Amino acid sequence: MSEDAVLLQRPEGFRRVTQVLREAGHPHAPVFLEVPARTAQEAADALGIQLGQIAKSIVFRRKDDDRPVLVITSGDKRVDEKKVSALVGALGRADAEYVKARTGFAIGGVSPVGHLEPPVLLIDRELFRFDEVWAAAGHPNGVFRVTPQDLARLTGAPVEDVTAA
Repeated sequence: MSEDAVLLQRPEGFRRVTQVLREAGHPHAPVFLEVPARTAQEAADALGIQLGQIAKSIVFRRKDDDRPVLVITSGDKRVDEKKVSALVGALGRADAEYVKARTGFAIGGVSPVGHLEPPVLLIDRELFRFDEVWAAAGHPNGVFRVTPQDLARLTGAPVEDVTAA
């Protein structure tokens, strides 16, 4: 079966991310894992890498305009909501329904690229401790390999200090 035929059998979010990465000329196609990787630890275990090498996606809801705010941080770090608020404005909680409706991805599969509605994006500088990281590819079983530099280029997101000490 061809690569494209296999891709057609994958979930819509995974296909969307794959297409965005192809169009951007990204050298690494997303991988569909045999096990779900809804958490950073599950993803790290499935890939046999350090927890910090998982580029986890945390979604907030900006209070003044209800826009999604996506923070991409290292899997071994916690986002400091006060630092993020200082950069983008007051934040609220984004529940699973909001995340799915606004990004097009379920929690556990929120990709840095391929959103239904472009979010406000921030990349945590802690990801740059690693030569290579893995990010969600639109589904809890989907991931893709990327350098932190390429992640910043692909998303156009600024690199900031957004984690708790």
